[in-house]
Amino acid sequence: MSLSEPFLSPSAIVAELRAAGCVFAEDEARLLISAADGPAALAAMLERRVAGLPLEHVLGWAEFCGLRIAVDPGVFVPRRRTEFLVRQALALAPARPVVVDLCCGTGALGAALVSSLEGAELHASDVEPAAVRCARRNVGVHGTVYEGDLYAPLPPTLRGRVDVLLANVPYVPTGDVELLPAEARVHEPRVALDGGGDGLDVLRRVVAEAAHWLAPGGSLLVETSERQAEGAEATVGSRGLTARTVASEELYATVVIGTRPQT
Repeated sequence: MSLSEPFLSPSAIVAELRAAGCVFAEDEARLLISAADGPAALAAMLERRVAGLPLEHVLGWAEFCGLRIAVDPGVFVPRRRTEFLVRQALALAPARPVVVDLCCGTGALGAALVSSLEGAELHASDVEPAAVRCARRNVGVHGTVYEGDLYAPLPPTLRGRVDVLLANVPYVPTGDVELLPAEARVHEPRVALDGGGDGLDVLRRVVAEAAHWLAPGGSLLVETSERQAEGAEATVGSRGLTARTVASEELYATVVIGTRPQT
């Protein structure tokens, strides 16, 4: 069957997706059908998905913490496991918190957090121009997104005021990047994946300055892998923060939290 045919039945779409290796073919078919505004658009979307583009890039959005997050081509796709990091941040956030989202990508973490926190002040940054454009759409009037490397573009007035510092840094070791699924390796920016030799290079840079930006009692939250958790916790605890690790078996997620002492 040709993908250029003017009409594709749901069963035919599922068959095409299965043949392309899509594990959740039925779910993806429903999403593609609901998103397409006609048979021609559906055929084009299916062709892109079968060619290996991430489903979120084909749809133009990803579901994250109950929100529909815009995801542009070439931008890192927010993972469902990262919802666990947002939950931990919500549990730690004081009333009307100051929130910073470093390596923000689509801005999904910050957008999800402030949508659940009344009066939150959100600042986010990313080095990738495409990610910044996407994050500005997702954050909208609820925060400010800056283009630049980590803390560099943030207003100096935030120093010592940040209650929740989110940093979903890249943590894949350089040697493992080529082992990632093609959806990530080919279609997402390497800067959002590659964490250096041991996967902790960007984390070290975040931790080096974190205590200067955090308010007393404020917390840094970073996602890592289970095998890197010990090293990541040691890194977070090496610069005056009290570090601990929490994990979710359900989401296969590991988060390291570093809190600045009150005094």
